[in-house]
Amino acid sequence: MRHRAEALRAEGWKVDYVELTGRFSDALVDYIRQYRPDSVLVQEPSQFAFRQALPRLSRKLGVPVEILPTNQFLVAEKDFKAWAGQSRHLLMENHYRRVRKKLGILIEPDGKPTGGAWNFDSSNRETYAAFRKRGPKLPQPPRSDPDHVTRQVIALVKREFPDHPGDAADFWLPVTREESLRWLHDFIANRLNHFGPWEDMMVADEPVLFHSVLTPMLNIGLLSPRECVEAAVSAYKAGGAPLTSVEGFVRQIIGWREFINGVYWLRMPGYEELNELQAVRPLPSWVYTGETELNCLRHVLRQVIATGYNHHIQRLMVLGNFFLLGGFAPDAVLRWYTEMYVDAHDWVMAANVIGMVLHADGGFMATKPYAAGAGYIHKMSNYCGGCRYRPDQRTGPDACPFNFLYWNFYATHRERFATNPRVGMMIKTWDEKPSAEKAAILQQAKDFLESGSSDH
Repeated sequence: MRHRAEALRAEGWKVDYVELTGRFSDALVDYIRQYRPDSVLVQEPSQFAFRQALPRLSRKLGVPVEILPTNQFLVAEKDFKAWAGQSRHLLMENHYRRVRKKLGILIEPDGKPTGGAWNFDSSNRETYAAFRKRGPKLPQPPRSDPDHVTRQVIALVKREFPDHPGDAADFWLPVTREESLRWLHDFIANRLNHFGPWEDMMVADEPVLFHSVLTPMLNIGLLSPRECVEAAVSAYKAGGAPLTSVEGFVRQIIGWREFINGVYWLRMPGYEELNELQAVRPLPSWVYTGETELNCLRHVLRQVIATGYNHHIQRLMVLGNFFLLGGFAPDAVLRWYTEMYVDAHDWVMAANVIGMVLHADGGFMATKPYAAGAGYIHKMSNYCGGCRYRPDQRTGPDACPFNFLYWNFYATHRERFATNPRVGMMIKTWDEKPSAEKAAILQQAKDFLESGSSDH
């Protein structure tokens, strides 16, 4: 905001920047009394509580509050609701194809998708072992050095929030329009080319890999979704990036990002409070420190504490997977995700955590729970090599907790998922296990979760 104020002044605008000492609405009341405007213009808030508060704010100010359309999304809320009301199943893939057709993105003149397929997910699942054998060299991760304005804010944050996780002095992200565009162009030039095949891979001490790290700037309006999509598509047309990578990146923005926002407004209020799996376990204290024996969790947690960032597979298949399998309370998990990520907003985290990560909406958004044993993490990362647990053991003192927690999860929710076509085989596999193995799995999961093992 401070950089934006400086930029507007440089363009000739008269800008007042008010540093709050109390409530935002109180400061705005004082401002209204001083200048007596006919109305206040507000871009459509992306948070439900803010939007609900606008009529009260208008009454308090004594002037109309006019809401302008947001430019942070490509799909209007009413458009998404109309489509959802006509859909038998609310699937992201169907939404994605509809939006691509409507906007003409990667669509041929005959209306078919460029390359003959709507997505290339099957080509974008390269493993860590494959990366070691033939992976490209990792590019230098992006970084923006704080200027005098940012250094002032860093000092303010360190003074006002001394006990929060992380260190504001390590802030590394763009805070201006110009720097944000530089990051977009850097991604297009240096990482988009390899983004697709390696987007699900995880490497210890390599937080960025080939990811864009553009959501912090997208979610506060320093970048627009359209210009990010157009930059990627232009790179493909110019021969600078393969379709597999470009389509994967486009799908994350006009597919997943727009879908998440649509689900948020479709299900609010109350979506954040859902708990269909009746998970009630409190979070362990080490989620704020990273002090755990599970190497994958330790690396991912220390990364988010240091940078405020993890890429999507770390968030979903390491952290989210653990929170799901352990039966941790959705409200606590949602609060943690919202606290820890620099790109977190209510609309982002509600559907991602309640729907995608925890299946707490009962399958409204995702047709299956994203549960996995240690095998997935072992395949997609190098975390297991430095861990005291063994990814190939299901029970015993060296067994990876992800393994016995995985089977314990399906045993606990057997009745719910037995008829789910996407995970019913897991229930059948559980049912066919010997009684002794079942008992050992359930006991070790119980001991891990209740004896304090999950809290060190």
